[in-house]
Amino acid sequence: MRTIDSLDVKGRRVLVRADLNVPLDGDTITDDGRIRASVPTISDLAGRGARVIVCAHLGRPKGKVAPEFSLAPVAARLGELLGRPVAFASDVVGDSARAVAEGLADGEVALLENLRFEPGEESKDDETRGAFADKLASLAELYVGDGFGAVHRKHASVYDVPKRLPHAAGGLTVAEVEVLKKLTEEPARPYVVVLGGAKVSDKLGVIANLLGKVDRLLIGGGMAYTFLKAQGNEVGRSLLQEDQLDQVRGFIAEADKRGVELVLPVDVLAATEFAEDAEHEVVEATAIPADREGLDIGPRTRELFAGKLADAATVFWNGPMGVFEFDAFSGGTRAVAQALIDSDAFTVVGGGDSAAAVRKLGLPEDGFSHISTGGGASLEYLEGKTLPGLAALED
Repeated sequence: MRTIDSLDVKGRRVLVRADLNVPLDGDTITDDGRIRASVPTISDLAGRGARVIVCAHLGRPKGKVAPEFSLAPVAARLGELLGRPVAFASDVVGDSARAVAEGLADGEVALLENLRFEPGEESKDDETRGAFADKLASLAELYVGDGFGAVHRKHASVYDVPKRLPHAAGGLTVAEVEVLKKLTEEPARPYVVVLGGAKVSDKLGVIANLLGKVDRLLIGGGMAYTFLKAQGNEVGRSLLQEDQLDQVRGFIAEADKRGVELVLPVDVLAATEFAEDAEHEVVEATAIPADREGLDIGPRTRELFAGKLADAATVFWNGPMGVFEFDAFSGGTRAVAQALIDSDAFTVVGGGDSAAAVRKLGLPEDGFSHISTGGGASLEYLEGKTLPGLAALED
């Protein structure tokens, strides 16, 4: 992939596809991590005299204008972080967007309204998507792909626009790919992967692919209960994907066959209901009461997982160990994060809820080797899939 260093950007309009898909509470941004991650590339281009036009998506408005998904609050925060005003277009490829783009001077920055307000952005029809890409590409002379969190989508702004303009990968995308290569091409060993989150089905592909690469696989979060059930244990009312039990049994057998150490919780915090103030107790992971649900890994499991991470040389972590949004059930996620901070390993936090948990729990982001903005994109890369957005940048 070409990098932005290879582009002559002074005085030229550069369309930057960023990932600014941040959580909002009304107009308040509750986690600006993705905006901060986008700043270095935008700042670099503006500093070199580019006329920077940023485009991004927010939420799932499904091709319709939805005010609650407007990027206006993001434009304001981006301007604060850049230390320069960011002009905001009230549409994506309409009169406002064209006027804002054409009105930029060297070193100035603009943000277009939510790409997903346009049905062409996510259309599965090549012609419809291409027609929208034509309009988007016409706003600029160069394209920079820096929205790594969206490169697994075959969307117009990610896949089609770079086919229409001279293009390069932004600094964030380059950094993400370099990190993921370290995880997939001869990683330093022992190589430990920690997977959590709600559903096994979200991580089927990555588990299947990693079983041939890792030394140790630690499973926590909601997905652990399907593993425990697959071993014949009682999981009470805990989150369970019964349709995945046979698949999980296959994973367990394959891990054993390959000599991969599969580590499951030995105790959990079992609650009477899914609530922040729910009554709960520590119980054996193999005998969760029928009227309770596991909402976090227990203290013995936290120690067990920390011990399994202590000698690691490479660690990839994706997915919280419990319902970290509730203080009472955040201890397991905090314990795993702290074990990574304490480790001498090359440690990667795989974006999504894991990255959000690091920030919500007030942990030092520089305590990890890399915090990905990727989420689903990172997982699909680790599955060995071709990511459309990266393929387009490599052309």
